[in-house]
Amino acid sequence: MDLNFKLLLLLLLTSTSFIGQTKSDEWHLVANSRENYFGVAMANGQIGIVTDDTPLKTKEIILNGVYEGSPENGISRIVRGIEFLNLHLSIDGQQIESSTISNWNQVISMKEGISTTSFSFKDLASINYSILANRAVPYSAMAIVEITPLKDIEILANNYMIVPDELKDAKSQFRVLKDNQYLMPIFGTKAKTLNGKYTVSASTTFLFDGQNEPLKQTGNEVGFTKKLLKGQKYRFAIAGGICTSKDITDPLNESERQPIYALQQGIDNLVNRHKQAWAELWNTGDIQIEGDLDAQQRIRFALYNLYSYIRPETRQSIAPMGLSSQGYNGHIFWDSELWMYPTLLALQPDMAKSCLDYRSDRLQKAKQKATIYGYKGAMYPWESDDTGEEATPTWALTGIFEQHITADVAIAFWNYYALTQDKSWLRSEFKVLKETADFWVSRVVKNTDGSYSILNVVGADEYAQHVDDNAFTNASAIEALKNTIKAATILNEPIDPKWKDVSEKLVIHRENGITQNYKGYKGQTIKQADVNLLAYPLHIITDKAQIEKDLDYYVEKIDKKDGPAMASGVLSVLYSRLGDREKAYTYFVKSYLPNSRPPFGVFSESANSNNPYFATGAGAMLQAVIYGFGGVEQTDNGLKYNKGLLPKKWKSLKIIGLGVDNKTITVE
Repeated sequence: MDLNFKLLLLLLLTSTSFIGQTKSDEWHLVANSRENYFGVAMANGQIGIVTDDTPLKTKEIILNGVYEGSPENGISRIVRGIEFLNLHLSIDGQQIESSTISNWNQVISMKEGISTTSFSFKDLASINYSILANRAVPYSAMAIVEITPLKDIEILANNYMIVPDELKDAKSQFRVLKDNQYLMPIFGTKAKTLNGKYTVSASTTFLFDGQNEPLKQTGNEVGFTKKLLKGQKYRFAIAGGICTSKDITDPLNESERQPIYALQQGIDNLVNRHKQAWAELWNTGDIQIEGDLDAQQRIRFALYNLYSYIRPETRQSIAPMGLSSQGYNGHIFWDSELWMYPTLLALQPDMAKSCLDYRSDRLQKAKQKATIYGYKGAMYPWESDDTGEEATPTWALTGIFEQHITADVAIAFWNYYALTQDKSWLRSEFKVLKETADFWVSRVVKNTDGSYSILNVVGADEYAQHVDDNAFTNASAIEALKNTIKAATILNEPIDPKWKDVSEKLVIHRENGITQNYKGYKGQTIKQADVNLLAYPLHIITDKAQIEKDLDYYVEKIDKKDGPAMASGVLSVLYSRLGDREKAYTYFVKSYLPNSRPPFGVFSESANSNNPYFATGAGAMLQAVIYGFGGVEQTDNGLKYNKGLLPKKWKSLKIIGLGVDNKTITVE
């Protein structure tokens, strides 16, 4: 074990507060410091509301699947929505600000998908502020405020909305609607995305435990005043929603229906529905560890974030940063199929299917891209948005040359069939497998010896550009072609002889017993795992001795400073399967610890970046647990449950909700 690994393990073993957590438990992450603060997305798969350390304020709201051209280069970027849950709160004429509070504390409840911030305001009151994106009502969210007066006080609470710079033509209005005896005060803001592609509309109202308070508009804020008595806790909420013309023809009126619905439901009913929706997710997909609270928290946090970023049956996929930021413009990469999808496939197949629906819907655009570059079949874009066209910035060679994405998509489709054995689904989606297979046979070049090569690509190792026969590209193409042949056989569909010929003769280069990263590779530093992916998640290299040789060679070639988190997760899986408990655990720790940011341990992409939350890395870490320590294996006949391998400090590992039959396994 090298010195870096020993230091990592020492940090883990000696400091359970490495990420600023005190008094945390397996379901709650607690922060008492606002220093170097990185927030968490309270998300429901449709909207992501990022927490802030500023009292009564959110950092930003991300709208899933909504893209508009950026002003910098016109490349599409996921849209930030109107922040509609913010509150200005004054007590006895003194406004609460960051500099005037004390005893700040923030708790993330992973079980319930709720963030609660607590603080004191002078000698006047203690305040709790909770936010949630309602898991049961996808376009809605709430902020719940509890005030405990320390003396008799008067409060002024005003809801205000922040319109980000990328929205324009913002207009606000406050009106009181009436239906018989029901009064429905609605505060709303409508705006256009930068180039006018979409309309975005957010609307709110106030909910009260007791008597409704009259609301008054002051400038661009709407609120109420109330006298409170010492010691008598007072609770109210801001409830509402945000809609766009991408999903809804009339987003203004639908956004207004969200607070109207909330008025009739009340605070507790809305919260209970939200909690129940989260409970159902955890009941059908959870990982429980006995003997290692730190690992339990981090694994649950990774699951919480993955679950937060997607909803079943939405035909949406997951971007590298999920709904936590505009990182990577919110585009869809191989991150979805290779790194996040395998965990969802095992624990939440309906969520995994949504990722595939996203690709299926954009098959015609993938075919168009193939045509643009003179190929047959379907060529999926390296970066994809709502259109399905190539969305990579034009300066990045990955957009044209990182072509393994086409095989990654096809492999994900086959793996869904392998899990479900759903032949009717396979028949309906066979076109994706066929068209991507046709792409590969048109993409290869036949060598004089009858073998095939793929020339001029960027591989998984993105440091190597314009290389020939990249190992992962060729291997993923082989696996995709073989899977297509299997699917065609099951469905009695015609099998193109070229699929078989190329799958059997596409070269993987070796030199001195080592699988070569690409033709002519001379030991250069690589960005991330490439060759090692041929053993997992691919099934191209199965010989144990070869897997060990390639591991020994390439673990030292991966960029230790700036390499992304995913490589360590894959190495952990491989060492688990080889029975090397110590190395498997070391790489598991390395897959998250250097990338954790305070105060909650949100994932950053690399040890030296600050761009959380990197859902891709979380997916790789979870694969280390499920497909490594858990002994779970994807096969053509569904999930196979091998013995598994437990880290020394873990007493047991339980994985709940595996596969279509919700199987539970325990490793002890």
